Amino acid sequence: MTRLKTRIVDLIGALGPIPVNEYMALCLFDPKDGYYTTREPFGADGDFVTAPEISQMFGELVAVWLHQAWVAGGRPMPVSIAEIGPGRGTLMKDMLRTLSRLDPELANGAGFAMIETSPRLTAVQKQTLGATPFAVRWHETIDTLPRKPLLIVGNELFDALPIHQFVRAGAGWRERMVGLDDAGDLSFFAGVGTVDPALLPADAAGAPQGAIVEIAPARSALMAAIAERISSDGGAGLFLDYGHLQPGVGDTLQALRRHDHEDVLANPGEADLTAHVDFSVLAATVRAYGLDAHLSTQGNFLLGMGILERAGRLGADVGQAARDKIAGDVERLAGPQAMGELFKVLAVLPRGVAAPLFAQTRFATAD
Repeated sequence: MTRLKTRIVDLIGALGPIPVNEYMALCLFDPKDGYYTTREPFGADGDFVTAPEISQMFGELVAVWLHQAWVAGGRPMPVSIAEIGPGRGTLMKDMLRTLSRLDPELANGAGFAMIETSPRLTAVQKQTLGATPFAVRWHETIDTLPRKPLLIVGNELFDALPIHQFVRAGAGWRERMVGLDDAGDLSFFAGVGTVDPALLPADAAGAPQGAIVEIAPARSALMAAIAERISSDGGAGLFLDYGHLQPGVGDTLQALRRHDHEDVLANPGEADLTAHVDFSVLAATVRAYGLDAHLSTQGNFLLGMGILERAGRLGADVGQAARDKIAGDVERLAGPQAMGELFKVLAVLPRGVAAPLFAQTRFATAD
């Protein structure tokens, strides 16, 4: 039993079952034993690999999109370029390199920001970006960013924010809780809390007993804060994550450890807990602030931004083994059987600004 699991068992024994969102928050962000506060989750030696770690092409094309959004918005200056939930800093590193070659005026005039709550990950990011000539500042929330146009990107951000789950029980939906079974181990139960029927997906009425729906107010609140900034100050946002474009019934809560799935209740604090992102809810939040929200799959986004052309350039002067790796990276990032269909993209722009979602481009960047 992990140290955090012992603490959670003791907590439930003293106070009673806790909702799924509280369980997720403890597992991921507990200051002493939480997953993101105590371990290195990224890369081959961790528990999962994110798109920026697969290939430099991902960060390059994201940077190109941000540049095109900045141009479409009238080239505002001064401007902040920020990443929220920046992992090891690999995406920002690739974006900085790309922007410095694509548009030195923008790169030299912009302020760069990393929005990160974990002191451990902040230290890793500072090491990753240590050689960059650009000044990068760290913030715990977007609230401390300067009030000026904001170009912001988030990759695999929303999936880790805690969710509520509700289970079909009788004629209604009751909040799913984590409690203790007869043997004193963690188990799921239906609690007494209910959900506003207006928040249920359209297919909830016909759902069978035991079906699960997921609602994520923490995600909506964060998206609302970002949308308020862009609506008030200008800019654009790009968010990539795994999830679905339409709401629906289903249990997507999962635990990932050592690149494999395991029981969500098995090892609190030692496995990554995530759930699929409902992009339709995020898009509705964006539109409520008078902004345009454009949705796509990651595969269509990267293909439209020119990943095949970029792969061809990277492979032009290298050996066959390197070309095979580049081709494999393209398949992982954009292929329909890999991340291309599972991952979705939300582009946020002021109303009426042309969306550079599938704009072919030529750009110079370091190979």
